[in-house]
Amino acid sequence: MRGFSINGRDGLCAAIFILLGVFFAMQSLGMELGTAFRMGPGYFPLVLAGFLILLGLIILVQATQYAAEPVGPIAWRGMFFILPAPIVFGLTVRGLGFVPAVFLTAMIAAFASSRMKPGIALLLVSGLTIFSVIVFSYALGLPFRRFGPWLD
Repeated sequence: MRGFSINGRDGLCAAIFILLGVFFAMQSLGMELGTAFRMGPGYFPLVLAGFLILLGLIILVQATQYAAEPVGPIAWRGMFFILPAPIVFGLTVRGLGFVPAVFLTAMIAAFASSRMKPGIALLLVSGLTIFSVIVFSYALGLPFRRFGPWLD
């Protein structure tokens, strides 16, 4: 019988998830919970905190059963393109409007992979932009400007 061991990296991750879940659960218990059909302001945060705790427990169980795999090199290119993309969207959506902001954001994120070719990126980003307009503007009827004042 082998001794009890825990994968340190996954154990730390599990502990962070569980502690954050407990913290947010405690915060949401101070608010009115309501019911599933008539949710109060604390209901949804409590449910999300429960999922976070559950995910932490699953990771903790797996951390006791599998040895750690070595961490590969950091994907700097991915971080350089993916992390600023939502920030660019937030900064440009009011001025440029929804359509150009989605297009610009997706184009920035598309080049996180070094294998992405400009033509394919243009096709994918155009499709994503059209899909987003159909879903958010027409299907859901969200009230936003498709093209903003910077383009008038």
